Amino acid sequence: MTASAARDPEILRDSAEVVVVGTGAGGAVVAAELAEAGLDVVLLEEGEDVGRRDFTADALAQVRRLYRQRGLTGTIGNTYIPIPLGCAVGGTTVINSGTCWRAPQEVLSRWEREFGIPDLVDRGLAVEYERVESAIGVAPVPESLRGPGDERIRRGAEALGLRGEAIPRNAVGCRGTGVCIFGCPRDAKQSTNVSYVPRARAAGARLYARCRVDRIAMDGRRVRGVLATRRDARGRAAGTFEVRAPRVVVAAGALLTPVLLARSGLARRRSAVGRHLRIHPATRVLARFDEPVRAWAGVPQSYHIHEFESEGIFLQGMWLPPELQAPAVPGVGRVHKERMAAYDRLASFGALISDTSSGRVLSLGGRPLAWYRMNRDDARRLLRGIAIVARVFFAAGAREVHPGVRQRPVLRSMAEAEALEHLAVRASDLDLMAFHPMGTARMGSDPARSAVDPTGRLYGASGVWVADASVFPTSTRVNPQVTIMAMATRIAQRLAEARER
Repeated sequence: MTASAARDPEILRDSAEVVVVGTGAGGAVVAAELAEAGLDVVLLEEGEDVGRRDFTADALAQVRRLYRQRGLTGTIGNTYIPIPLGCAVGGTTVINSGTCWRAPQEVLSRWEREFGIPDLVDRGLAVEYERVESAIGVAPVPESLRGPGDERIRRGAEALGLRGEAIPRNAVGCRGTGVCIFGCPRDAKQSTNVSYVPRARAAGARLYARCRVDRIAMDGRRVRGVLATRRDARGRAAGTFEVRAPRVVVAAGALLTPVLLARSGLARRRSAVGRHLRIHPATRVLARFDEPVRAWAGVPQSYHIHEFESEGIFLQGMWLPPELQAPAVPGVGRVHKERMAAYDRLASFGALISDTSSGRVLSLGGRPLAWYRMNRDDARRLLRGIAIVARVFFAAGAREVHPGVRQRPVLRSMAEAEALEHLAVRASDLDLMAFHPMGTARMGSDPARSAVDPTGRLYGASGVWVADASVFPTSTRVNPQVTIMAMATRIAQRLAEARER
């Protein structure tokens, strides 16, 4: 079908068999799979349609352009936790580091056993994982591209007898420019704006950027399409947009999907919509060396220590430019200035946990309000991860370590790093951030406990599917990108099969 000519220049109308809301790891995959299966697809994105020429190393400008709320999205609760989200064609895949791990088999087994989602373990979801990994070129970071900061970590880990390895990433022809979180200027990182969105468009899908979906339009319990607001390049309302379709796939991310469902009257009382939020709380640990490190070179997230995965503690590469790194450097005035002057001698590494804490996403005036209370067990596990990274840095020869812990802003010895783990802390004592919201429209066979069924179809509505990290019943324990994409592949296949019946 083709877009209908609107008589009113302020109103744009289109119709399709499927409209997909969101162009990130979930939405872009669904759009491409359905379009290639012969369905007529409209793909909607709130952010801009950007490309490699738009990506620069100007950190603050890129945050303003590519990040939702200019990087200020986050949770409130017993402390504020920022959660960087992308707002552009490609979603958060444009601004992430490209890490691509499959969910552990024990996680998938639990989803099968406790939530009634079939055919996930062994060769179950492996078929979809392989399809995705082939499409986006997943492979371990070569040693030649390992970031100098991560190389220090590798040396320290080996000195302490800790196991680590290169991180698998979706970067084909990577040159190690080190600006992954501001969009890849070489299109090496196979974010969905480079991979799946072009596939969807080549198969006939129509992309509309700068379109914020206001609500899903329903006729009783049956979907009839979506209503959206078009915006100009300055973000100002430029008219309305109506897409009529008998099927809507919501893939706006775990913070926005439940709010859209709620705005559309599709969040049933006591339903799982908006509940069970997990975010993978994380932090960064900085270290200063006597010699130059130049940690900005190479792939920033290239190495991880997997010794503590059974505890739900993940230690992996991380580096930020000075504009964003400065708040983590302790001291004020001259002290802070002197430490920042030694920027070329700094290295950093991330600590992340698979959280047992849980939160909610509420709709406040139609906008998301994420509430999350980090429990003491999670705070202690994250502190343990911080202490381990500090020990590794000292083993690698660091002069001092900045752990991001309020009571101990600077560590100067291995003994202080070892003692850090036993410090009494609250969540508000830690320099927190998070990267992987999930779980707010969880999947399962029991509608009393879940928002969507095992095919991704929303309970209580005909023609509405969810295909993003919202559907995960629990934490994935690892970076979720390829699991989102694998599940989206399966959901698209089930939706295509439903169309044929």
